[in-house]
Amino acid sequence: MMSEINWKNIDLNLLVTFSQLYKYRSVSVAAEKSFISQSAMSHGLSRLRLLFDDRLFERKGHQMEPTEYAHQVAPLISQLLNSVSNELLAKEPFMPENYTGVCRIGLTDYAEFIFAPQLYDAIRNSAPRSQVSFINVNRNNYIKLVESEKLDAVIGSIPNVDELFESSHLYTEKHVCLFDPSCVEVNETSSVDSFSNIDHALVSADGSLTTQVDKKLEEFGLTRKVTVASRNFLSIRSLLKSRHLVAIVPQLMANTDAFNDQLATSPPPVEVPDFDILLLWLRSKNKEDKNEWLRSLILDVVGSYR
Repeated sequence: MMSEINWKNIDLNLLVTFSQLYKYRSVSVAAEKSFISQSAMSHGLSRLRLLFDDRLFERKGHQMEPTEYAHQVAPLISQLLNSVSNELLAKEPFMPENYTGVCRIGLTDYAEFIFAPQLYDAIRNSAPRSQVSFINVNRNNYIKLVESEKLDAVIGSIPNVDELFESSHLYTEKHVCLFDPSCVEVNETSSVDSFSNIDHALVSADGSLTTQVDKKLEEFGLTRKVTVASRNFLSIRSLLKSRHLVAIVPQLMANTDAFNDQLATSPPPVEVPDFDILLLWLRSKNKEDKNEWLRSLILDVVGSYR
């Protein structure tokens, strides 16, 4: 039974040394072409002789002539080096038009609803043979899902970005009051007092029934009554129709043309902090051709909302 090779004691750089010596038949010239000292090349030859248990090259006049065994192994060594150079280390440039894989993008509920159609069109226009997978993420699970779902990028409002990720600012989102004008008068949302007397619907990612708006109202000695909350914006929008309800929502969500429900908007009577929409990707993918292409595409699509 053939014993296993002890790779720990084998330096594959010696194959390059053999190739140079076989090509130039001179220790000094091979050393010069390899940008190493003549003594280093001589040392490499000594190690080669031990590795192959053969003299390999013998001095005849001013040249180092290959032995019969050197002639025998030279084609195989040349083939190995060419395979490493042309197959293992060579990298085909990423061409979107030829890409047949999957673009995996993590989005928060909000970001997926707003941007998924435009992103799909842009990706398919650039890479018509690709597939697109949108994965729902949030600020609490995006790190885990990037790993488990092999996500290329994440889009959403993600504060305190983990150090494993790079990020790029896409745009800053504002808030508006959203309501059914057939049930809620615009002037009911224009003053703090009247605003606090309306029943409120709340988009709540964590199920909480209070937000920073409640803290702002407390500064005026007021409270509001949140009568319904949901993690899903579509549910809140449906509830607002034909009811005396108001909700504070992101402006893009309120103004999207995906609905025909005739809801109206107005500025909130209290200050509601803006929030940033970010593009995130793993630092390890910084130089990856596909990821660079996808990030550029996302920046063009989502960045247009600035």
